[in-house]
Amino acid sequence: MNAPWHQRLAARLPGWVHRSVLRFEAAIEDEVARFARSLPSGTRVLDAGAGEGRYARHFAHCRYVGVDLAVGDQAWDYSRLDARADLARLPFPDRRFGAALNIVVLEHTHEPGRVLAEIARVLEPGAPLLLIAPQEWGVHQAPYDYYRYTRHGLEWLLAQAGFAGLRIEPVGGFFTLLGRRLLDAVLYFQGGWRWVLFPFVAALAGPPGVVLPLLDFLDREKNSTLGYLCTARKS
Repeated sequence: MNAPWHQRLAARLPGWVHRSVLRFEAAIEDEVARFARSLPSGTRVLDAGAGEGRYARHFAHCRYVGVDLAVGDQAWDYSRLDARADLARLPFPDRRFGAALNIVVLEHTHEPGRVLAEIARVLEPGAPLLLIAPQEWGVHQAPYDYYRYTRHGLEWLLAQAGFAGLRIEPVGGFFTLLGRRLLDAVLYFQGGWRWVLFPFVAALAGPPGVVLPLLDFLDREKNSTLGYLCTARKS
């Protein structure tokens, strides 16, 4: 998958700067890698909403199955999917998988409760789920972008679908969110005459955008966050 130019640029920055600029993306990669390492070799893993299968590389020791409706981004290559299907109607028998992940996909589904219930249906009892969902995030993959989630909404949806042992962690707090918004502002100064202002806006917004996340210790509740990392197990 070809990332946007600003993400490719951020990837070339020193590690801590890169992780500060793309905090949510870095947290997702870390969490998926950690989840994959926790699974025994040979585990049958369902990637529900796999897109181009960008996380498949973490599951080389498992039996990875990528499923997606393949409508989110016309520029993506969906040829490596194992199945094209609506996540609310998965084409698999009950208790087929030993683990599942759903990474920033739930916001793109019409029936999030039904999707989680379907994932629960195809999981073995006690099987783990990694769910990552945004709270404060811009519209993406329009028009297939429908919802944003609070921790309480995610708790309710997961419990209703039959998951227990929930762990829900925010990705940063208010200051991380504010820093990301400042960095996002730079993206409006692209094209035509706006490129003239780009270096000045970048110089103004860049340093505070990188430093502000360091103040997250002041936000103990972290109710304003980029998104949530959730793990649970099928009851």
